[in-house]
Amino acid sequence: MLVRLGYVAMSMNLQNASPSKTMTVAQFLKQKDRGAAISKLEQISITNINNCLRLLKHNKAHEISFFRLSSKLIPLANHEEVSDWSFMKPLKESLFHLGEYALRNDMRIDFHPDHFVILNSIDEELLKTSVKTLKMHYQLLKLMNVKTDHRCVMHIGGGYGDKEKSLEQLIENFSLVPAQIQKMIMFENDDTTFTFDETLIACEKLGVPIVFDYHHHLVNHVNEDWLKNWASAVDTWKDSRLPMKMHISSPRDDKDIRAHADYVDVSMFLTFLNEIYGSVNQIDCMIEAKQKDNALFKLMEELKNHPSVEIVNESSFYFKP
Repeated sequence: MLVRLGYVAMSMNLQNASPSKTMTVAQFLKQKDRGAAISKLEQISITNINNCLRLLKHNKAHEISFFRLSSKLIPLANHEEVSDWSFMKPLKESLFHLGEYALRNDMRIDFHPDHFVILNSIDEELLKTSVKTLKMHYQLLKLMNVKTDHRCVMHIGGGYGDKEKSLEQLIENFSLVPAQIQKMIMFENDDTTFTFDETLIACEKLGVPIVFDYHHHLVNHVNEDWLKNWASAVDTWKDSRLPMKMHISSPRDDKDIRAHADYVDVSMFLTFLNEIYGSVNQIDCMIEAKQKDNALFKLMEELKNHPSVEIVNESSFYFKP
């Protein structure tokens, strides 16, 4: 089984390479010249995209081919105060170069929109804003020339006191989402509301791949035996051109088990890999640890002498127990 590791949004090693530089609404409104304020937003956005390109070059140097882009590339994108800003046009060239680099180097890149982007709300405005934000992610991917299927992982949303009813609302709302946006979506189990089993039900009904978050399952489950439904989870990926994806992180400590630790517990990760061995030929594991790429490097260092591991490069290995 080939295992490919990735990390999230920014590096702990590159200096001055934040992909999430921003301007607040208050800062924007303080600008006396609206045109100059818009130009400032565009410059920040281009800087963020160029910093993403720097991150991909850093990843190539370390043979990392799986990466989550920041969803905060464009400050105030879709905000009502700048609804007249056609932000994609001035970013077209930078986005093309970013996507071209990823494609040329066979990198899997995707997004995880903010937690307020949910599709099971009964609030029409929240639903409308969520779809609008997803459309923005779709446009970003299109301008990068990246195939959009299964590139945005999301949580289902709130339980609103009745999780069964909330799942029904998700299914109803999903029909209002444009088809090309539907194809972009993956759902993951979360750490407080929707368990792996519940998320899987939604994914099966909607024809959406599930992203299994092992840490979230450990802190939020009814059925501890997640392996019982693992084959069904694998099956949600059968029509995807991409390998199955999962999230890996470790609890920070016993007092705050939901918070992510700086690094990944190697024994916890090996336990997971041992459990799923034989179910997939490849799995892409997104590390959600505070130390970002350092967590990836440390995990690979700890794995390299394990008897079940055959190292492929600095971020990938074959696992055979």
